[in-house]
Amino acid sequence: MVDSIMYQEDYFVVLETEQAEQFFTPEELLDKLKEVIQSQKLDLPTDLKKFSTLEQQAKYLRDNYCELKGDNGQYLQWYVVRLEK
Repeated sequence: MVDSIMYQEDYFVVLETEQAEQFFTPEELLDKLKEVIQSQKLDLPTDLKKFSTLEQQAKYLRDNYCELKGDNGQYLQWYVVRLEK
């Protein structure tokens, strides 16, 4: 039987152009992705158009992608991590 802990999204490590790695909660990552969608500085997947709200678009990105790229080598990457004591 699969352990349900395998599907928990405690934190995300976020890598961004010219930034140190950061740890975000799922909610913080949603806020970050909303900013990215609104700024349109990175290339966004065309399948985001099927969603009518910014919240839906950000959730879809968080759950189905892990990287966005832009011009001049810009990027944003995010990966689920589990932090343990």
